[in-house]
Formats: sequence, structure tokens, C-alpha cells
Amino acid sequence: MKRLLNKRFLLRELVHGRRHGLLFILCVALSLTTMTALNGFKGGVNRSLFEDARELHGGDIILHSHYPFSPALRSEVDKLVEEKRVAAVKTHRFYSVVMGAGGDATDATLLSEIKIVDEGFPLYGRVELASGEPLRTVLKSGTTVVAEDVLKRLDLQVGDFLKVGKEELRIADTVLYESDSPVNILNFGPRVFVSDADLEAVDLVRTGSRVHYEVLLRVAQESDLAEIYSQLQSKVLVGQERVETFRDAGSRVKRFFDNLLFFLSLISIFTLLLAGLGMQSCLTALVRQKEKTIAVTRTVGATSGFLYRHYLVLVLLQGLAGAVLGVGLGVVIGLYLPTLFEGLLPVQGETAISFTDLGEGLLLGFVVVLLFTFLPLYRLRNIKPVAIFRSDKNASGRDMVFYLVVAAGIALITLLVIRQLEDRFTGLMFMGGILVLITAIAVAAHLLMKSATALKIRALSMRQALRSMTRAGNATRSIIVTLASALTLLFAIYLVEHNLQSAYVESYPEDAPNLFCIDIQPDQREGFSAFFEEEPELFPIIRARLIAINGEQIRREEELKKKSDNFAREFNLTYREYLLEDEVLSRGEELFTSNKDGGVDLQVSILDTVTEMGDIGLGDILLFNIQGVELEARVTSVRSRTKSMLYPFFYFVFPGEYLKEAPQTFFSAVQVDQEEIAGLQRRILRQYPNISFINVSKAAEDIGVLMEKLTAIVNFFASFSLLAGGLILVSSILATRLARTREAVYYKILGGKKGFVYTVFIWENGLIGLFSAAVALVLAHCGSWALCHYLFDIPYDPDFVASVLLALMTVVVVILTGFLSSLNIVGQKPARFLWENGNG
Repeated sequence: MKRLLNKRFLLRELVHGRRHGLLFILCVALSLTTMTALNGFKGGVNRSLFEDARELHGGDIILHSHYPFSPALRSEVDKLVEEKRVAAVKTHRFYSVVMGAGGDATDATLLSEIKIVDEGFPLYGRVELASGEPLRTVLKSGTTVVAEDVLKRLDLQVGDFLKVGKEELRIADTVLYESDSPVNILNFGPRVFVSDADLEAVDLVRTGSRVHYEVLLRVAQESDLAEIYSQLQSKVLVGQERVETFRDAGSRVKRFFDNLLFFLSLISIFTLLLAGLGMQSCLTALVRQKEKTIAVTRTVGATSGFLYRHYLVLVLLQGLAGAVLGVGLGVVIGLYLPTLFEGLLPVQGETAISFTDLGEGLLLGFVVVLLFTFLPLYRLRNIKPVAIFRSDKNASGRDMVFYLVVAAGIALITLLVIRQLEDRFTGLMFMGGILVLITAIAVAAHLLMKSATALKIRALSMRQALRSMTRAGNATRSIIVTLASALTLLFAIYLVEHNLQSAYVESYPEDAPNLFCIDIQPDQREGFSAFFEEEPELFPIIRARLIAINGEQIRREEELKKKSDNFAREFNLTYREYLLEDEVLSRGEELFTSNKDGGVDLQVSILDTVTEMGDIGLGDILLFNIQGVELEARVTSVRSRTKSMLYPFFYFVFPGEYLKEAPQTFFSAVQVDQEEIAGLQRRILRQYPNISFINVSKAAEDIGVLMEKLTAIVNFFASFSLLAGGLILVSSILATRLARTREAVYYKILGGKKGFVYTVFIWENGLIGLFSAAVALVLAHCGSWALCHYLFDIPYDPDFVASVLLALMTVVVVILTGFLSSLNIVGQKPARFLWENGNG
């Protein structure tokens, strides 16, 4: 016993504790698998985004605006081009409806993204055409190059003519790949390239049209990049124009990717916490099983240090095996993730797990193992030699060390969460939410258990099952807490997805508009309205940016970091003097207030969503920049909406007299029979080719496809959390194996058959599953209702039928898992058990 380690003792513990060891290894592996895969995938895509940033953004320096560039900025670009310090190309991007032209053309129309480019495009990257020729040699005046989907959906082929605006352009080629358009799931339509020489001929860019103007620059000398950026930055119109380099340029693709991976990281951390509890449960089970062995070892002279040392080595060996297995599985799953995310992410997302990532994963496994196994190892001190002569467990009091370890564990896990999410505030909020969730589930489990024991049940098997659940040392509460935590997440995902599908896809309201008409010019209002039997309502749209709130400037960089809507983006303003049918005033007595002369001061009514984006209320002063003109208005009312997001809405509404002369376009939302939409679009386009359309019902179907794909991804990661719950259930059965075997033996001695014992165990596991599902459903419904009500602003459907099915499925799975784990317990012979364990 004086030796530092006893190899025979270690080997014997490994062999005899192989079941617990296997579960422990699986828990360690599970804690690292999704996180390793996700970090590798995230790192690979981020590295690709950075390495290919020039190709993705198309230039060293990128100038953005939703309006024609200011004279000062254009002059500065021209000067740099003349000095040959930069090469420049300009592009215009906007959405418009295109259709086939010529004798064989169909009546089909297609909303497409029109991209008008200079002959020098692209400066970086490539546009790969079916012919293999460069874009600049194919795209000439009078021709167009289109995405393959345009030909399929309009039943056209290369050589046919496509009507874009007022011009009929010959389709010269098709695009197979474009480096600066890596994601098509976020676009409303396929891309159509048009030469800059045809910009005036197509006549689609007019005053107030929603166009994304862009100038791409390639610097001659890399060393001049910072200086040129500063020169251009000094010339921009703040709030209207933006200058970025390829290193810091943001993109909707990157934001979408970051938000999705951020949410999946939360699920991975949740799985790690559950798997950590599984490790603790496994080790607790091993210690309980080895209690008499440890007592004998203490009797023959083993010290606490000897036991600590050997079981720590045992845990570290199994932890190392689990970490290696977890990292290995993470690499395998990481190779599958590009397929899982196919069509959603840029640069052909690849998983690139480096040696640093592998080392970090193994280190994380080491920390997690130590963190979640300290308390079971610490409790070894409670096992005294007297345990040889008694069958009950030693009490494991919760002393100061216990509470210090728990506090330190929470602190370390919080640091890990912050490190993984790279966001301190969100990390703290997440940990706070997890603690609140676990506390709520623990309280609910306690109340359920207390209520169940108070019931007077006649059925003997069910009564014995309830007693078994509440016996001393049983892990029923911890099982319910763990399973309910995982199930809450899965149930909430299903319920939110179900409600989104119901609100936007399946239950499209009969009276909701299904065709949005955009970019109607002021002089086209009367002619546009003539196409309808009932005059449609036209909403003026004026684009502007919010510059300041009560004199405090909007911090653009901080706003862009928000995961939700923010004040840094461009808003669509409108003007009217009345509430819409689906609007009510939540604050303020009227939309606008009159002054002493009966007129209306410069005021603005805001949607309640704006108050959630920032601290804005009645009386606050908002400063807007409307195409270079600043306008200050006082908030006089807050509006709420009574219908879904499918109906038109505006964040900011002004009195008409102040904005009627501002540059504007009009928008209309109409309801048209689905089979009549194509014909209506074609008739309108013949007269007004600049007007664009969005078939909302078709868009809802596309949203449904996207939601199904996102749900599949989220469920894939969330299923690992449920697997962690299953491992805890199995480990808890092993932890109470001795007590369960004793019960089975006593039942048999008293005349009970195997069938009765199985029935008791089935009832016990069934009740555990039922309690877990019940708690999870209540919490999931509360969370889902809050998300649907406050975030998505849609009606909530609890879907009771599906809820019952989810609960039943949970009960069945828990019963099967518990039944399979208890087979060898029920088969224990009474005589052998009594001989090995005394008289019990």
C-alpha cells in the first residue's frame, strides 16, 4: 500500500467497473462531440471567409449606398482612378420582374435580382459561365447572362430573349458559379446580369427606386490601402454612404452564419452540461457499487490518499479515452456538417479541425472531467470500514467544501460559456437562464413527487413503484431534472416551428394580401390602380436612417452586433393621418396631436417593435437623415398590431404635410386569385416595367422549406442533449442497482413472480418519463408562447394532440431504456444475492 499506484488494484477496478466505465466514457465523448464538430466547422468557414474575402466582396475597398453617390465621393474615386492608384467598377443591384420575350415566350414572370455591371467586372474572384468564356467578353450591350434557374422557371434557353424593364435582351450564357454570391437561400430570385451600357435602356433605376449602389476598388499598391480608405471615408455622407475594406466588410451571409452557429453553440453547451451531470452520476454509481470493497480496502490499511489517487487515475484514464473518442466523433460529424448545411452557408463550408483545435478539445475534456467528478471523489472520505457490516449508505453531508466546489464549478462553466460564445453578456444571460430552468424543473419535480406519494393507490405494483421512486438515495429527482431539461429544449423547438409553419405557411389567412407591388412611381399611381376592380391602397415609402435619439448619436458598430433588429439599418418611412385596420394605439391618446393653431408639429408615431429595439418612448426626439436632409420629430404615439406580419406595417409614420414632397415610391399589397397573378403581372409590366412584384404565398412556401431545413439542423444538435439524458437514466439505474436488486429479491421471496417485478419497474420508469414530459411540456409551452407573442408577433397554437404524442413517446422511450437496463437485476437469484450481501 506504500507504493504510489497499485496496478493490480487499478486493473481490477477497470474490469469490474466496466459498465460504469463505458457509460462514463460515452458521457465524456458526448460532452465534446458536437462542440468539437461545430468549432471545427465554424473555424473552417470563418477561415475561408477571411482568405477569400476579396473574392466574396469583389474588391479591396467597397463603397455602399442606397442612393446615387454624392458628388464629393464620386470626385474622389475619379481622382484615384486618374492617378492609377485604384481600378474601379460600379454595380447596381435591385429586384425586378423579368419575363420571356418573342413569339415563343410564355406568360410566366419571375422576380429576379438584376445586377448591372461595368465591363471590368469582376475585379476579384470569378463568374463561371457554361461556355467557359470570361463574363466581360460575353456580356455586351443588348445581351444578358442569367442564372440557370431563370431558364428552367421561364422555359427559355440560351439565344432566347428576356424582357428586362423596357428592353428585350438576348440570353448569351448562363452562370454556373459566382464568387460574390455564395448563398441563394436568402435571395428572393435568381440573378440576371445586365451590361452597364443598357442601364438607361432598361429604365428600371428611377428616383426613389430601391437600388443598392456599389463601387468596387482594387488598389494598385497594398501599402496604400489604409490611406485610400481614410481619404474616401472623409468624403462620405454619414448615415447614407459607407466605405469598407475587404477585411472588415460585413455581409448578410456572415450575419446569418454567425447567428445560426451562435444558437447551435448554445445547444452544444447545454449538451455538455447534461453530459457532465452524466459523468457525475456514473462515478457516483461506481462508488456506491464499490462501497464495501472500498471499506475493506480501508480496513487493511489503505489511506484516503491512496483511494483518491487511484480513483483519480481511473477517472483520468477513462476521461482520456472519452475525450479521444469525443474529439474523433467530432471530426467525423464535422465532415458531415457541410452536407447538413448545404445551401445555407458560403464558400462551400468545410470543416477544418487543426491540431490546435484537437488539443483544445482534449484540454476541455480534461477540465470537464475534473469539474464534474470532484464531488463523487471527495465523498470517498465518507466510506468508513464500518460499511462492511451495514447495508445502508453513508450519509454524504453537504459541508462547506461541497458548496465551494459547486460555486467554483458554476464560475468555471460560465467562463467556458463566455469563451465559446465570445459574448460576455449573452454568456451570463445563458447561464442565468440555465440555472432558472433547472431550478424551475427541480421545484416542479419535487411538487410532483410529493403529490404522487400522497395519492392513495390500490394497485400494488404502482404503489410499490411510487415507493421505489422515493426511497432514500434514489436519483429520481436528478433524472427528472436532466430529462426534463433536454425535453424542454426539444419540445420548444417543435412548438415554435409548428407555430411559424401555421402562421406563415400552412394557414395563410384568407383575407391576407398575397401580392406585393413595389417601386410604383408617383406618376404611375392612377394607371396602376386602373388594373384593379377595387382601387388598391397605396402606401408611400421614403427611405431614411435614424441618426440620433434625444441628441445621442446612434452607435452603428454596437447596433450591428445585435442578434436582432437594430437602429443601424435603413428604414422605410411613410405618412398618413389614420390607423390601419390592424393597428391600435398602445400609448398616446391619438396618432398625432394638434397645436394651438390647429396644425400638427413635426411628429412621428412608432410601432411598439421600435420600443423593444431601444429605449424610446413618448416625447422622445428622433433625428432622421432622409437622403441627405435631416429631419427631427417628436414621438407622440406608439402603435400595436392585431394581425400577423403578412399585413403591411411601418415602424415610423409621419403626418402627411411634412413628407409629401420627399423623394418616394409607393407600395401596394393586394389580394389576387393565385391563377390570375401571372397574367396581372404581365399586363402591368407591359405598361410599367419598373414595378416589381413579390408573390407572398410562394414566398411563404420558400420560407417553409427554409424552416424545415433549419429545424432539421437544430434537431440534429438537440438530439445529442436527449442522448445525454438517456445516459443519465441508465447510469442512475446502475447507481441504485443494489437497492433495486434487493427489492426484486424481496418481491420474489414474498411470492412475487418475474412479471410482477417487471410491472413495478415499468411503472417506475413510466412515471419518471411521464413526470419529465409533463414538466418539459409546461415549460416548453410557456417559452414557446413567449417567443411567438413577443418575438414573432403571431398567434399561439398549443397543438395539444402533438403535445400528448410527444409525452407518450417520451414515456415509451424511458420505459424501454429502463427495462433493458434492468433485465439482469430482475434475473438475480435470491439465494445468491442474500449469500453475497448478508441478510440485507
